[in-house]
Amino acid sequence: MAAGTEFSPAYAMLEGGFNVSVGEDEISQNSDHLKQMAIRKPPRHLSVVRHSVSTASLLQPMNPDFGVGIVAAKSASDGKSEFLPVIRSGSCAEKGPKQYMEDEHICIDNLLEYLDGTEGFPSPGAFYGVFDGHGGTDAASYIRKNILKFIVEDSQFPVCLEKAIHNAFVKADHAFAENSSLDISSGTTALTALIFGRTMVVANAGDCRAVLGKRGRAIELSKDHKPNCASERLRIEQLGGAIYDGYLNGQLSVARALGDWHMKGPKGSACPLSAEPELQETVLTEDDEFVIIGCDGLWDVMSSQCAVTITRKELMIHNDPERCSRELVREALKRNTCDNLTVIVICFSADPPPRIEIPQTRVRRSISAEGLNFLKGVLDGNS
Repeated sequence: MAAGTEFSPAYAMLEGGFNVSVGEDEISQNSDHLKQMAIRKPPRHLSVVRHSVSTASLLQPMNPDFGVGIVAAKSASDGKSEFLPVIRSGSCAEKGPKQYMEDEHICIDNLLEYLDGTEGFPSPGAFYGVFDGHGGTDAASYIRKNILKFIVEDSQFPVCLEKAIHNAFVKADHAFAENSSLDISSGTTALTALIFGRTMVVANAGDCRAVLGKRGRAIELSKDHKPNCASERLRIEQLGGAIYDGYLNGQLSVARALGDWHMKGPKGSACPLSAEPELQETVLTEDDEFVIIGCDGLWDVMSSQCAVTITRKELMIHNDPERCSRELVREALKRNTCDNLTVIVICFSADPPPRIEIPQTRVRRSISAEGLNFLKGVLDGNS
């Protein structure tokens, strides 16, 4: 390849439906050396693909098992868009290799209908949650059945969603402790997603995770509350707790959970094991294609980007979020997860994700005379 060599790119399809422009040599006719190279057509290194569009970039795949490029694009929306999501979802739950199924989940695509037309409730509205139980199913089952009730009955709802959801987690935890018919030593992590028009609020206590698929790019909307996490470790130690081999007080592998009242003090007192959720509010735009929420049985064996890549690829094939959730569970089982599996895929459009194309451009590449002579020698040696 000589200095000044030009490439006239053409679109090439990558696995998963992503389009990337690559070029073919337009070899100069006034160089004997380059004529020889044109005849032999040496292989071209295509890993450095450049283009002139500032709103997109070709990223390396984050999981080596899926050799596809992910094209990430900045949102074209300026926050004033009239976009409203069209919400649909699918879920899958499997016991996996464990003896018992302790996960619970909830999917409500039409919250207005579910709540019987609550006044002042915007449309569309939806609610989802995953609850990863431990020490039995009582805590996970109770929280699944009651968390939404505590949210909508809170005095802050619907004026201040974040406060209402925060209060609901704490109230649900206290109400569980007061239920004498349940095993209050059982516990559960909890992650919920409440969609109010274009606003989505994700609340998390524990190690479930929510990941947004934004034009092929994975955006994590929650943080895993592991005891070894720096902020959680600091909070735990300030409240008199300790971490042994990654376990809170040597007993629990998460730093936040509802239930587990054998590890907590009197109601209302601060303790190392917290039921308070962390919240993330997102204003949805046209670039936000879907969100994946799942228990740690999925995330223990799969990166967030890998899950988004699989889901987007599947949606482009069949546009069915339930089949996507089943495929994620199947892939996690294939990767030998050791836990129960629960996955929900929530789409924000009735249409499948579009193919992402990088517009054509002309790219110049150059090689020094020394490099050209070296390459010629290699080619001559192979002839």
